[in-house]
Amino acid sequence: MSTTAVTPLTTQDAEALVTAARQAAEAAGVTVSVTVLDAGGHLLAFRRDDRAVLISGETSTRKAYTALQLNAPTADLVDAVQPGGLFHTLPTALDRPLLFIAGGVPVHRDGRLIGAIGVGGGAPEQDHGFASVAVRSLA
Repeated sequence: MSTTAVTPLTTQDAEALVTAARQAAEAAGVTVSVTVLDAGGHLLAFRRDDRAVLISGETSTRKAYTALQLNAPTADLVDAVQPGGLFHTLPTALDRPLLFIAGGVPVHRDGRLIGAIGVGGGAPEQDHGFASVAVRSLA
């Protein structure tokens, strides 16, 4: 077991993630909300474009939270909550803001989970792409 300390996600990292996701969305002509959470699920950064649908703020936060709690992109979890899926009852079993729609991506540093980003406002596949671009830009 490694005891090497991993630098946590900083507010500077979080702002960089928000900027990268928003730039990717803007290049695609999509208005979005972006949420970044630290490893404890605490809000580090949030930004909703002026013209983004209001609910995108809530969906971006829930996507980030879901990706963080399950340490997986929400895009990879969509099938698991369908009838017969491994997590079929999970969305209603917990009193937590889980959302199984693509757009949430965990953030790792040196192989350790340090936070998550969620993007809402575009089509789920677009949101996943914007979040993934942001995470890759942090490396």
